[in-house]
Amino acid sequence: MQTYYILMGAMFVLAVIVFVALFFFKAGYGYLSASNWGPKINNKAAWVIMESPAFIFLLLYVMDYLVSGRDTGNEKTVLLLMAGLFLLHYFQRSFIFPFLIRGKGEMPVLIMAMGMIFNSLNSYFIGSWLFEYAPEGKYTMEWITSPQFIIGTLIFLSGMLINLDSDYVIRHLRKPGDTKHYIPKKGLYKYVTSANYFGELTEWVGYAVLTWSPAGLLFAVWTFANLAPRSKSLTEKYEQEFGDEYRDLKRKNLIPFIW
Repeated sequence: MQTYYILMGAMFVLAVIVFVALFFFKAGYGYLSASNWGPKINNKAAWVIMESPAFIFLLLYVMDYLVSGRDTGNEKTVLLLMAGLFLLHYFQRSFIFPFLIRGKGEMPVLIMAMGMIFNSLNSYFIGSWLFEYAPEGKYTMEWITSPQFIIGTLIFLSGMLINLDSDYVIRHLRKPGDTKHYIPKKGLYKYVTSANYFGELTEWVGYAVLTWSPAGLLFAVWTFANLAPRSKSLTEKYEQEFGDEYRDLKRKNLIPFIW
């Protein structure tokens, strides 16, 4: 457990460093695609390879828990429910979302590899907390009726719906074969540049609340550290390409009405 908390502390510090660094070094994929990140591979394949470790590793935690005999009737349902929400998100991100991507874009191998490392570590922190290091008796059936679980789950599911809807809006900006860029104007894109990122951030803030755990908090912090600078970079990219047409929309970067 001591090693677990040392690693978690190191990840909190690294999140701050990454947050600052990403305001100066823009991750070159998607709309911010650049040629200075080295070799690239097919976008769909990259997303599957990058996101699937999170799903696979937490699923292994669940399977080990079920066959080890450590499960107790009082905690089993709650733990599996919380793990299930995590797996639901990453099943969609690993095995559905990539195959909905349109076009023949590519992602730098370096970015894909960094994403794999992060997702693997995140599954370690979440899985270890849920099935090894959470205080005994914390997640009894009473937890399901706690304010943390109810509010956190509602926030998580709201974030997932926002994320799915925002991805849908982006995918349908262009007709097949069209390569032009367009300004998204539906859904929460009326208020922020990166509505899909706002949805994802909302999900993991909700997960931090519903698990009420340092592992959940770490994931939410990392999500903000990664997505906030990228959202600002996307705003700058839109302003560069569309000029006053975009600036006049007065959209925030990531969080509606705030930033």
